[in-house]
Amino acid sequence: MSSKFGIILVKPQLGENIGACARAMKNFGFSKLHIVEPKINFPNHKAKATSVGAYDIINKAKVFNNIQDAIEPFNLVISLSARRRDINKKNISLKEFQKIIKRRNLNLGLMFGPEASGLSNKDLSFSNYILQIPTSSKFKSLNLSHSVTLVCYEIFKGLNKKQISKKSFGLKISSKSKISSIVSHLINLLEKKDLFIPNEKKHSMILNINNLIHRLEPNDKELRILASIISSLSKK
Repeated sequence: MSSKFGIILVKPQLGENIGACARAMKNFGFSKLHIVEPKINFPNHKAKATSVGAYDIINKAKVFNNIQDAIEPFNLVISLSARRRDINKKNISLKEFQKIIKRRNLNLGLMFGPEASGLSNKDLSFSNYILQIPTSSKFKSLNLSHSVTLVCYEIFKGLNKKQISKKSFGLKISSKSKISSIVSHLINLLEKKDLFIPNEKKHSMILNINNLIHRLEPNDKELRILASIISSLSKK
């Protein structure tokens, strides 16, 4: 699935940014990197150093003399721009982007401009859509590798919703009975230490302890650690 997508860097100026882009691509399972008219000798040691474990992407990256050749393998190209342009090109939201990436028989190229100026209107003319990553209106400019990271993550998220959901919600949370046992144990120890004085405050203090511990979502291991901590602090 990830082979359907390619990153196109137009006139990148820093080897460090190319390396960081390659690293971001590998983080999310992408490997197709096209580079158009790099401003530095490529590949160079800075690109390789910042790519860390993504040497394979750097080594397999293809360098082109023009955008037309770089986009040839793709049947759809989306350009990234930090600002809206006065050209007849549809600007899409991230929500619309998520719908596009799920299309079948799609080879999608994602085009990013040089660090200092971004893509020119001529560069944008080769794309189907323009995507603007939402940022603060006070500072819209994103680092090249950060833009690539965010877009790769959006694709990864859209194509792996079940996997992400399972990872996020697959942890087994301890039962309320076990949590209640810990709370009771804690309250008994605190009573022995005469914490609930004056007595009229006891009800509200126990209520706050309940609120504090019951809103946690610990697993059994974490609960055992908490019980050990409470017991250890109660010893003389």
